[in-house]
Amino acid sequence: QVQLVESGGGLVQAGGSLRLSCAASGSIFRANTMGWFRQAPGKQRELVARISTVGSTNYADSVKGRFTISRDNAKNTVYLQMNSLKPEDTAVYYCAADRMWGTFHQSPAYWGQGTQVTVSS
Repeated sequence: QVQLVESGGGLVQAGGSLRLSCAASGSIFRANTMGWFRQAPGKQRELVARISTVGSTNYADSVKGRFTISRDNAKNTVYLQMNSLKPEDTAVYYCAADRMWGTFHQSPAYWGQGTQVTVSS
């Protein structure tokens, strides 16, 4: 069973940066699309970014040019570098994994516990 453990959340001022990490267990990491979702209070869950097993990436329009997703297959870890943070980026960020790229945005099979990101104005 894949276990995902996020780290790196916290409080940052607008314009600042944070890097989230998600460590995955098992060799299944190498066979899965990895990604990050977020959910703010009172809002629907949103797919922020995803990365395929061969490094193809996709971003939500709201974070393009500011966030970068990457993966280190040797460490079974996926990262989300977040720059130029805005108060509207405040949310709980969840790491997710699934074998399917095309339906990843719907309901990935594996989830982390979430990490809070708070951006103050």
